[in-house]
Amino acid sequence: MVLNSTVVLTLILLALMFGAGVTSSVWGFTLGREALKGTTQPDVRPSNNAGSGKQGTATNKDQVSILKEKDILKTVKARIEGRDPDKTATQANAKTEKASSKTAAAKKPAAPQNASAKFPMNSRDGGITLEVSSASQGGNLMLLDVSMKNEGSQAVRFLYSFLNVTDNQGRTLSATAEDLPAELPPNGQIFYGTVSIPTALLDNAKEISLTLTDYPGQKLQLQIAGIPVAK
Repeated sequence: MVLNSTVVLTLILLALMFGAGVTSSVWGFTLGREALKGTTQPDVRPSNNAGSGKQGTATNKDQVSILKEKDILKTVKARIEGRDPDKTATQANAKTEKASSKTAAAKKPAAPQNASAKFPMNSRDGGITLEVSSASQGGNLMLLDVSMKNEGSQAVRFLYSFLNVTDNQGRTLSATAEDLPAELPPNGQIFYGTVSIPTALLDNAKEISLTLTDYPGQKLQLQIAGIPVAK
């Protein structure tokens, strides 16, 4: 059986058209798939943190926060009255902080009184006055500025090796008196001198006491206690 050439040609054309259609479909599908790579379907599921008030996933961060009606009314009222609500809140916070600082300052214990406020310290007996006007440190010595005067009717002698110095722990300390007269005339004149104590002897001492008597009678008792140790 001899096929007509027209039929053969028609079949060939149909086969070519079918092949071209299949090829175009496959190619179009491939191009579309490549173009959609990396694209995912949006998550439309309800968030697990909805209504919990916690800032969780990125979806929650993008959600619009809902203001309370009470806060909105306060802001509107402040705007109508010509006040800046943010500034008002800042001022209120500043007042609260200021009040808190005042309360803390009131509760803070008062600083201890300066030791220099105790001076001058003096002792008087039989018209003789012994006074300590200040205490300081000079090198490895604690220095006491002292003065003496005699307002009695007779001259009084002193031997300063009898000067007794003790600390608040009851220890007897070595001390040297300088520039004080061996005899105080009865004219009320003030004589100035210095009592020096080695600081090595004042370990852990907070206060010292001075005791001085006349010589040789030892009838007078000049004593100054509670002298703060200079630091």
